Amino acid sequence: MTCRCPPLPRKPTNKELAPFLVTMAVSVFRMTLLMGFFMGFVMVGLVTSAKFDELFQPSWAFDHLIYEGEQLKLKLDNASGSGFQSKSKYLFGKVNIQIKLVEGDSAGTVTAFYMSSEGPNHNEFDFEFLGNTTGEPYLIQTNVYVNGVGNREQRLNLWFDPTKDFHNYSIFWNPRQVIFLVDDTVVRQHSNLEHKGIPFPKDQPMGVYSSIWNADDWATQGGRIKTDWSHAPFIASYQGFQIDACESPASSVSAADLTKKCTSSAENKYWWDEPALSELNLHQSHQLLWVKANHMVYDYCSDNSRFPVTPEECQHHHH
Repeated sequence: MTCRCPPLPRKPTNKELAPFLVTMAVSVFRMTLLMGFFMGFVMVGLVTSAKFDELFQPSWAFDHLIYEGEQLKLKLDNASGSGFQSKSKYLFGKVNIQIKLVEGDSAGTVTAFYMSSEGPNHNEFDFEFLGNTTGEPYLIQTNVYVNGVGNREQRLNLWFDPTKDFHNYSIFWNPRQVIFLVDDTVVRQHSNLEHKGIPFPKDQPMGVYSSIWNADDWATQGGRIKTDWSHAPFIASYQGFQIDACESPASSVSAADLTKKCTSSAENKYWWDEPALSELNLHQSHQLLWVKANHMVYDYCSDNSRFPVTPEECQHHHH
C-alpha cells in the first residue's frame, strides 16, 4: 500500500536552534534561582506530614477512635463522642485535613475541626459541621475567637455533598490574616486590623483539634430537631493530615520570643510571610464573593438583633 503520510521533518540547523537554546538556558537559569530562593527558606521548626500518629493523638474516648489503614474514624453513640488533638502547638502556617462527614440522618451532631490556644483569653479558629436530617444540607459554621471573645459566627451551605467523599478543610494563618478554605476555595477571611485598634490573634501558639459530639440543643434548626440514636453510631472519617507550620517549643517561651522565632527576618525566611500572602489575591477575592453571594446563610455582621451596634471589625473589612 502507498502511504499518504506527510514528509518527515528535516533536522533543524544549529542556526535555527540558537533562539530556542537561548530561551531554554534562560528558563533553566530562572528555575535555578527560584529553587535556590525556596531552598534558602529556613525549615527549622516547620512540621509537615500526612500520617495521623506523627502529628496527632487521641484526646478523649479512646475506644471511640477507629483506625483503618491511613484513615481514622471518630464515633459518636449515646455513650460518648470522641476527639483527637495535635501533639504540638503552632504559630503561623497552614493546617489541612480531609474529612468525610456523617452520612444519612446526622441531625443533632456536630463535627468540629479547629485550632485553639489555652486559657481564658484564648484565640480560636473554628470549623463546625452541623448535622441535619436525611436529604437536608449540612451547614458549616465558622467562628473566630480573639482574647477569649468569639460571637463571630458565619454559616454557609456547601456546593457538594460532604458525606459522599473526602474534602479538604484548611486554615491558613499569618500575622496579617486568617483564611478558612474548603477544597482550596476561600470561604472566610479575618484580617489584621490592629491599626484600627482591633485585636488580632498573633502571639498565642495553637493546638489543632477535631471531635464529634451531641449538640442537639442547638445544632440542627436551632435545636428543634433532636438526635435520633436509632441511627447511631455516627461516624466521621479523616485522612490526609497535614501541618505546615511553625512548631512552638515544648518548653515555655515568651510570646515575644515565639513570635520572633516564627516570623521572617533577614536571616530566616518563612513561606507564610511572603508579601503575596499578606492579603487575598484576585482569584481568592472572587472566590469569597461567590461564596458569600451563593452559599452564606448567616453572617454575624448582618445580625442587627444580636448586635444593634455593628461590630467594629465588620465596618472595616470583609470576612
